[in-house]
Amino acid sequence: MKLFVGLGNPGARYADTRHNIGWMAVDAIARAHGFGPERAKFQGRLCEGALGGEKVLILKPETFMNLSGQSVGEAVRFLKLGPADVTVFHDELDLEPGRLRCKQGGGHAGHNGLRSLHQHIGPDYARVRLGIGHPGDRNRVADYVLHPFHKLDRVWLDPLLDGIAEGAPKLASGDAAGFQNAVALRVTPPKPKAPRAAPTPAPAPQAADQPPKADLSPLERLKARFSRD
Repeated sequence: MKLFVGLGNPGARYADTRHNIGWMAVDAIARAHGFGPERAKFQGRLCEGALGGEKVLILKPETFMNLSGQSVGEAVRFLKLGPADVTVFHDELDLEPGRLRCKQGGGHAGHNGLRSLHQHIGPDYARVRLGIGHPGDRNRVADYVLHPFHKLDRVWLDPLLDGIAEGAPKLASGDAAGFQNAVALRVTPPKPKAPRAAPTPAPAPQAADQPPKADLSPLERLKARFSRD
């Protein structure tokens, strides 16, 4: 059994903000693969389904971002899972918008949701880092992550979410590289190859004993006419 966790904040106010891209990612997976209805459990919203034959639970903590570990810790203990069974989807300032990277274990890099997870289940869980870009000024980060996506962001956001949903079975089976490749093909599809030009037909051969007409003088054309007669 695997536990996929989407980090975000509850409520309509935060529904389409950059900080909630983790929620958006797991929602895309649940829709695409016919997961069951959500129910209130583990201080969050929980639904269940299967990815490539692997049973997967999706959890969206409703404790607000900074206390995400409370919800995840409760789920891990109840389900008797280890950190290696947990994959967390979260926003990443240090990646360009639309970029995605998988990571196993490591530090929290100042992300308050990950910091809370470290406190409750340790650092050895898997992460799917979802790039949202950086505002360029650390003093603007709080406002930036809590601001809704712009409609122009849908150009990269929709393909990213589609790729996550499409590649999710690979992620559930432990194929992080295959998952990343599936997402990359959606976000940056390969350019179609240019059609090959049709070969130029060779000129029709001239008879060996007849020079091209364009090269005949008026007298030679007259001789050729009588010789045919």
